[in-house]
Amino acid sequence: MTLRREIRFLLNEQEIRLDRLRPGETLLDFLRLNRRLTGTKEGCAEGDCGACTVLVGRLTADGLVYEGVNACIRFLASLDGCHVVTVEHVRGSEGKLHPVQQALVDHHGSQCGFCTPGIVMSLYALWMANSSPSEADIEKALQGNLCRCTGYAPIIRAALAASQSDRNGDPLLSERSKVMAALQAMHDGQTVDMGEGENRIIVPANVDDFASALEANPDATIVAGSTDVGLWVTKQFRAIHPAIFLNRLDELRDALLDGQVLKIGAGVSYTDARHIFAEHIHELAELLDRIGGDQVRNMGTIGGNIANGSPIGDMPPSLIALGATLVLRKGSERREMPLEDYFIDYGKQDRKPGEFVERVDVPLPAAQTRFHAWKISKRREEDITAVLGAFAVTLNDENVVTQARIAYGGMAATPKRARAMEEALIGRKLDDATVERAMEVCTRDFTPISDMRASADYRMMVARNLIKRFQLAVTTSDQPVMTRRHQAA
Repeated sequence: MTLRREIRFLLNEQEIRLDRLRPGETLLDFLRLNRRLTGTKEGCAEGDCGACTVLVGRLTADGLVYEGVNACIRFLASLDGCHVVTVEHVRGSEGKLHPVQQALVDHHGSQCGFCTPGIVMSLYALWMANSSPSEADIEKALQGNLCRCTGYAPIIRAALAASQSDRNGDPLLSERSKVMAALQAMHDGQTVDMGEGENRIIVPANVDDFASALEANPDATIVAGSTDVGLWVTKQFRAIHPAIFLNRLDELRDALLDGQVLKIGAGVSYTDARHIFAEHIHELAELLDRIGGDQVRNMGTIGGNIANGSPIGDMPPSLIALGATLVLRKGSERREMPLEDYFIDYGKQDRKPGEFVERVDVPLPAAQTRFHAWKISKRREEDITAVLGAFAVTLNDENVVTQARIAYGGMAATPKRARAMEEALIGRKLDDATVERAMEVCTRDFTPISDMRASADYRMMVARNLIKRFQLAVTTSDQPVMTRRHQAA
């Protein structure tokens, strides 16, 4: 293993090299305090308002990809080998405003202006990725940006107008080959190991180096997307040293179909996972659209959502219902377990010191299996789950349930199977009487608590109603709810 003692990345047009850095130092603080790039605003400091949105470009198998991220919870150490673009670098040709900026001016898309730089960056990312966005595409791109005074109608009109503009002269498009060459030079295959004690930072160059580093430092904080760990720092002021950052581990970003199983690397972001889910399990793709905004989906990872063991994590209930298997690794040794067995109790998972989540294997639903997952929260966009119900139920030609896997989040100390409800369904027709029976036995499976998101009574009512919703979704549709794979067969 060859080591490097500094972090290297591009900031707009400048190469940055940092050999002294705290693990919890955020990109936002670096931009505003160190570089005086104050166009990037500080709002919520938790990845919710989008005022701090910047673009981060990274090399992928498809070339150089730019994504909007929340600078407030993105750690500097995670940017090794990346290109950071702030609003100060956004410009049109011949010194004019960029088409996205000009459209916001022309369509009165800004009042107080505090949120505008972040909105510019989100729309800029959309402008580069989609030359003819629909209004729905624009609304999705703005899920992670809050504007409290302008209203979104003029912003949406501005985005539609900007999409018709000429793309010649855009700096990120015209300088792409130059930036790619600079980033490729930074990818030297060396593991970064810098600092000591509370300033110790490790950025592995590959998964084997990561496994070795974690074995040697089993108490290290593993940082993947930092959508959770970022709040440990900004809201709870927790120390995270030593920290191991996984952003360079392309091996953990693999997502592929192997026979009838989707193999999803732990480092696959929500954004990247959506593409493969949309093709094979479209209900999961729809669920991902309810997780945060684009900035959070670009940063957050499937493995991270599983590994932290939150009882309100959005992915585990659905994956449990689908019968997913977890692959854990320690050093060169691997072990597999049903995902549901990974969650032991609140804050406790079946993960040994020095062990990490490497992959989750998700079987595709069988042809006669109906799968649905619904997230219930106070706010549709960018909100924490109160209850999430996931249902994978197999029916025969007589509408009799032959198999059932039901899992909920937000109803117990861990994501949990509803085994009594499953038993109430299996061997019976999916009719009103059977569903009423399943609703009645829900109390055998769960004893929810009350908190700021929902009362215990409300959670129980929602959990019961979701099984009824599943029945209605299945019995009122003309065709079985199947994956595109089955529809094409």
